[in-house]
Amino acid sequence: MTAAAMSKPHSSARRGGALKLHRGETFGEVSTVLDQPEKPAITPIADYGTALAIDNSKLGVAALFPRSASKGGARNRADRESHTLTVAQIARLKAAERHSRQIGLPFTRMITIHWEAAGIPLGGMAAATGRFTDLLAKALARHGSPVAWLWVHENGDGKGGHCHLLAHVPPALVRVVTGLQRGWLRRISGNRYRARVIHSRPIGGKLGLESGNRELHAINLELAFAYILKGAEPKAASRFGLERLEPGGRIIGKRCGASQNIGWKAQKAWQAE
Repeated sequence: MTAAAMSKPHSSARRGGALKLHRGETFGEVSTVLDQPEKPAITPIADYGTALAIDNSKLGVAALFPRSASKGGARNRADRESHTLTVAQIARLKAAERHSRQIGLPFTRMITIHWEAAGIPLGGMAAATGRFTDLLAKALARHGSPVAWLWVHENGDGKGGHCHLLAHVPPALVRVVTGLQRGWLRRISGNRYRARVIHSRPIGGKLGLESGNRELHAINLELAFAYILKGAEPKAASRFGLERLEPGGRIIGKRCGASQNIGWKAQKAWQAE
């Protein structure tokens, strides 16, 4: 992270950087090793849930853009279908991720929620993700902490509908969040929690890495962010130099988003200061 990127730090935030996985670790544990040879995807350990949604040999996670949330039109239709991330969507996600660092709220946690395994239909994923991030924000606010997040939805043969979420969660509040998240999923889905519906890990594999080793955190965050963009359309992959690509699958409604405090209005206001 450059000094310029942190020229206007958020008063109550922590600084950070990024993520990388042990090739053999279940559910994508991260490593301090910077270069790894290519390896086939690890066979999932279960026939449902996040084991199918995450390629353990690489990575895997992901929120809501105020522009599409506050205005009508085709992009905001609940029944709108898409199969890829577009150039515009990826540009907004990248801008949101960059702004999260600029205001001192770098993403520190990667969460994958397998909504299909939780009993949420494809058309209900956007509402479910919105509710989850709302509960996350309220939980952190009760402890005096701001939050930032962005998410991407994916689907596909053998993987099912799921959400990859990158979020800023201070190390001191990780236990609070992890202790509540299964209850949130029960409230959202109306079903009993099922094993492997949610997978949550610190970016970089270690709590506080964003302040303890910013360079390593930055590397791992870059990998995690690239992973959630793997459903990009060819034009977007070429524009942003994305090397890892996989079918993003059919999504109904919103495909991606970010919290308002790192959305385009917040970015514009921050630049005007």
